[in-house]
Amino acid sequence: MRTIVVEWGRLGCVGFGGPPAHIRLLRDLCVERRRWLDAEEFEDAIAACNMLPGPASTQLAIYCAARVGGTGGGLLGGVAFIVPGLVLILALAALFLSGPPTWVLAAGAGAGAAVAAVAVDAAGSLVPSSWRRTASRPRWTLYVVLALAATVLTGPWVVLALLGCGLAELVVRRPPPADRLTDGTTVTSWLPTLGLWGAMGAASTLAGLAWVAFKVGALSYGGGFVIIPLMQADAVDHYRWMSSAEFLNAVALGQVTPGPVVQTVAVVGYAAAGLAGGLLAALVAFGPSFVLVLGGAGRFDALRGNARVRAFLDGCGPAAIGAILGSAWLLAAPLTEPWQLAVLAGAGAMLLLWRRGVVLTLLAAAGAGVVLVGAGLPLG
Repeated sequence: MRTIVVEWGRLGCVGFGGPPAHIRLLRDLCVERRRWLDAEEFEDAIAACNMLPGPASTQLAIYCAARVGGTGGGLLGGVAFIVPGLVLILALAALFLSGPPTWVLAAGAGAGAAVAAVAVDAAGSLVPSSWRRTASRPRWTLYVVLALAATVLTGPWVVLALLGCGLAELVVRRPPPADRLTDGTTVTSWLPTLGLWGAMGAASTLAGLAWVAFKVGALSYGGGFVIIPLMQADAVDHYRWMSSAEFLNAVALGQVTPGPVVQTVAVVGYAAAGLAGGLLAALVAFGPSFVLVLGGAGRFDALRGNARVRAFLDGCGPAAIGAILGSAWLLAAPLTEPWQLAVLAGAGAMLLLWRRGVVLTLLAAAGAGVVLVGAGLPLG
């Protein structure tokens, strides 16, 4: 257990760069260096985690730790992996949301201007594998377009588009009716567990924040950017915990700190209720991942082979790409100053043309904001 805490804590400290970097670090530790898992099992675990809602790389970290130390190891490893980034993002949230000096606001305005380009890059990274494995490219294109339009037009209701595309693919393909896993557990038997988490959030004194965080953790198919429209609608439009500019800062902070994009919800929680709100939001958002992985680690192979699950997620996958592209539009909409649009264009060039990486791009955008606002341009 000590080894798990140390090794997974180290990964949590150096895990900049999002899921690809997390997967590379976990492979190096568990397969190549320690040989706790073989390469085939590791690849199967990646595929299974990508089928579950929530941050896939965090779920992979929990699964690998559980293979090493059982359920207790999975719990400790997951916490050790999450905590370093959570501590850092909450510290930065305190800096950005508690009456910061002008240069901090300028850095946030610059980094915030670039996050729409990060969303486009995130969607683009999902396209090749999704396009290759689709059963129907016309349907794939339709699902992308429908979810993109739903995100732009309806915001948080894009979740219905994701579910609708998954159900449509399930109906079209009509896989065999048996959906039992190898130990007799049905796929749908996991749903009451998720419902319990929702009930717990709704019953708390911070019901609104708990419910928002639960939706973030339980509905983020295809990557953390899928739930950005939902989080933005709740945090900015419905509850008014933060402004549009502050929300852009929150997304940027989620990108420049180690750990998954889902940790953005901790900044939302901090804006809503201070440190206690940030910790509550993180606890509720990551809860479904622990429940699903630790409760179903032994069923991962069966889940992969279940025809109904595969068909449903083959519909959700391209819809998730469309939702991420739509979130880019929503993230760019609050930008009002010409210099911010120029920073957005520059960030797009760095990410999509020069492939410079998310962290470097956001830091460059933040630096540009400091320089340009210091030269007399308005914050926006």
